[in-house]
Amino acid sequence: MTTSVNVGHPRSTAALRSVQLLVAGYLAVSVLTLVAVIVLRHHATLVNDAVWVRGTIVVGSALLTVLFARSAARGSRKGFLRLRIVSAVMLVAIVVIIALPGTFPVWMKGEQAICGLLLLGVALLVNGKHLRSVFTG
Repeated sequence: MTTSVNVGHPRSTAALRSVQLLVAGYLAVSVLTLVAVIVLRHHATLVNDAVWVRGTIVVGSALLTVLFARSAARGSRKGFLRLRIVSAVMLVAIVVIIALPGTFPVWMKGEQAICGLLLLGVALLVNGKHLRSVFTG
């Protein structure tokens, strides 16, 4: 089994380009959120310890997701698998964050919902029939 595949087909290229755009959006929203956390750090009702931790974790996961998406776009099977795993795990974590009562302020739950929608797009594309067949074929 080779560690890379040919992703030169126009349909594959388009799907992977969409994934990279969605992941870039996820990173941008995550970084902007961390900037907001820093700016609002003196407002205890808006920024608590959970917000600091979550905001930092999300930026880290977004950076990894960008790296995995780039790797997959170059045809890496490992990058593609990691992208599938991280997008699914973070999507589940976001659902939990939104559902938890009281731990996170409403503004952060809204930000997480935006990140969740971006990652849902990623998860749908990387778990779709076409890209799975490209990387498992």
